[in-house]
Amino acid sequence: MPCAVVVGGFFGDEGKGKLLAYLAIKDRPAITARGGVGPNAGHTVQYMNKTYFLRMVPSGFIYQDCRLLIGPGVLVNPRVFLQEVELTGTKGRVALDNQCAIIEEKHIQQEMESSHLIQKIGSTKSGIGTCSSERVLRIAKVAREFPELSEFLTDVPAEINSALEKGEGVLVEGTQGTFLSLYHGTYPFCTAKDVCASAICSDIGIGPTSVDEVIVVFKAYVTRIGEGPLEGQLPREEVLERGWMEYGTVTRRERRAAPFDFKLARRAAILNGATQLAITKLDVAFPECKEARNFDELPQGVKDFVNKVETETRVPVALLGTGPSAEDIIDRRGDT
Repeated sequence: MPCAVVVGGFFGDEGKGKLLAYLAIKDRPAITARGGVGPNAGHTVQYMNKTYFLRMVPSGFIYQDCRLLIGPGVLVNPRVFLQEVELTGTKGRVALDNQCAIIEEKHIQQEMESSHLIQKIGSTKSGIGTCSSERVLRIAKVAREFPELSEFLTDVPAEINSALEKGEGVLVEGTQGTFLSLYHGTYPFCTAKDVCASAICSDIGIGPTSVDEVIVVFKAYVTRIGEGPLEGQLPREEVLERGWMEYGTVTRRERRAAPFDFKLARRAAILNGATQLAITKLDVAFPECKEARNFDELPQGVKDFVNKVETETRVPVALLGTGPSAEDIIDRRGDT
């Protein structure tokens, strides 16, 4: 795995944090780099009976020999970043680019006062939209202007491309999901920038020819937080009955839910140039496969579902999540 990019295939909340943690443990990359928008996206990592909710530090932190980088395309909230460095004990191996735009308290306040962002779009109140606007206008402050961040600064593209030139592994972490993309999502109910694989690469400073694998992550059902369309949305009572009720990592708001959308999955595979797919939370949609570690252990109905995903998307399903822990993965990469 010289360079693998992991992105969400639906509306975020697909279980990317869990998958990234597994890949970091399994493949032992020299670097895990985070692209994406910023602290409006939360990744949940469960490992060794501990649960981490992360908004800034890359999910691959649980592999102790991994360098952790945040690319210049990512917005950084210094308070959140420093809290997570302490939480994860990653000081000395985590860094962010000199040119990361910084979310200030004024951005959060401005966003909270915006009826458009809060009431219509369903903003997470993280200051993303307002800070992004200033970045486009070239008036946002960047990381090199903040003394409290000085010990964490680096040239992220230089570090990553140097590692790739040496043949070292790089795991690239995307945020949100394909259909929250500013360009390819359900505009205006979307995030503040593109979050597809090509944009995530740009965020950290690598070109498309440096990428070996693009892994698009789906959940065995679809969830969405905030406003915007969700085809096939189930009534809240049915979501609860199926055991599909979830809450946002950042906002703790309820997520709306719908059955797996094969049409959206095919489009996500195309937009991201997927070479492999991952499906998480099979154990929630199909409780009988909880904690299975081998494809042959799965009931026939689950195998049929996986085969249909492959047929409809024309991309192999290489990784399957069968439980909440980073270790609850069926890894078929050698078989696909």
